[in-house]
Amino acid sequence: MRKGAVLSTVFLLMLFIPLANAGENHAVYVAKIDGMITGYTVDQFSRYISAAENAHAEALIIELNTPGGLGDAMMKIVSEIQNSTVPVIIYVAPRGAIAASAGTYIAMGSHIIAMAPGTSIGACEPIMGYAANGSIIKAPAKIRNFYTAYMRSLAQESGRNETAAVEFITRDLSLTPDEALRAHVVEAVAGDVPDLLLKVNGMRTRIPVAGRGNVTLNLEGVKVVYLGQSFKDTLINYITDPTVAYLLLNLGILGLVLGFLTPGWHVPETVGAILLVLGLIGLGYFGYSSSGLLLIVLAMVFFIAEALTPTFGLFTVAGVVTFIMGGILLFGGGGEYLVSGNVYENLRIVIVALALLIGLFFAFGMAAVVRAHRKKPEAGREELIGKRGRVIQDVAPEGMIKVHGELWRAVSKDGNPIKVGEDVVVVGIRGLTLIVSKEGKENGRT
Repeated sequence: MRKGAVLSTVFLLMLFIPLANAGENHAVYVAKIDGMITGYTVDQFSRYISAAENAHAEALIIELNTPGGLGDAMMKIVSEIQNSTVPVIIYVAPRGAIAASAGTYIAMGSHIIAMAPGTSIGACEPIMGYAANGSIIKAPAKIRNFYTAYMRSLAQESGRNETAAVEFITRDLSLTPDEALRAHVVEAVAGDVPDLLLKVNGMRTRIPVAGRGNVTLNLEGVKVVYLGQSFKDTLINYITDPTVAYLLLNLGILGLVLGFLTPGWHVPETVGAILLVLGLIGLGYFGYSSSGLLLIVLAMVFFIAEALTPTFGLFTVAGVVTFIMGGILLFGGGGEYLVSGNVYENLRIVIVALALLIGLFFAFGMAAVVRAHRKKPEAGREELIGKRGRVIQDVAPEGMIKVHGELWRAVSKDGNPIKVGEDVVVVGIRGLTLIVSKEGKENGRT
């Protein structure tokens, strides 16, 4: 009886343990992407997808609000989504949000698309940029044809409305949530995340999930986990705004020009260099790691400039600030890529400490070395200037003195005689003759 009871207990525990693990994994992760689609957005998507995959989440919901952005970044994001082992739901939200241009491609490449009321999707005609007068520079036919084929491929793979998808490009078509739902472009219209979970529960993904095929979503009683944006994400979203990035670039260039026109001050070119690099980062062609390396390189330039051109510490301060910024962008923050949150708690202290140590080294150590190299060598007769000696033969006005154990012919600077035994100071050299003054008079005593 006891043996049977033990076996029954073990059997029940074996059944219970998997259920407990399944309960822990029965969660949906929710993250926000707000702003231009850039290289940083690729990193954000990758980070959010990795978090959901590591937690074995039922799905990842991305609340998307974007006017568009870079084409290459958009295609990398689509690739990240389609290689995800967790279903990715693109939710155009909150009310008033848009998924225009690159945002539409990202949505069309996702496993499920949903929209909140008052949002819109579409307007995907590719452009090359903007002219000086603000007018749009349209892309050539070659590029338009490529993006049309790419959009058609995404629609065909997901079984969504191919005609509407192509018209997003050829006619710059935009759709409201109800229009998109009727046109079979999106799968659900939901007012918020809880409503979305009800609407898509039991729905089958429109494209296969990597390694799992088409997945039927099981979201009943699911736990919702929100992935918040870090301060770094917020900062990057701000400086990647085209207006802000353009302003930073121009201010940086003006600062460098002003610095070159007013040499010796160093403030304009220092501030200008920082603003210029931030403007380049704001263009969005870099990822977090590349931007971090760029800022660290700029910090090294500042430290070397401090060593070669010793100032009152301006270059050192600029180097320390940019080094810390670069370290934060390079390694990320709590729960982000490259390092875990626990490791980063200690790592950021190391980043700050290392920046300060490097700054002190370049500010004092390297500056001292450079000054020592630049210092004129003291050798020969020039070394005697400022040295003290004693009169051996009356200097009246010429005589002999002894300096450093050597006898030298000397002449009185003011022509007044200096008697034997008096102390003198060498104030000049004329050929092989030293020019001397009485030590008391040289020091201002009478």
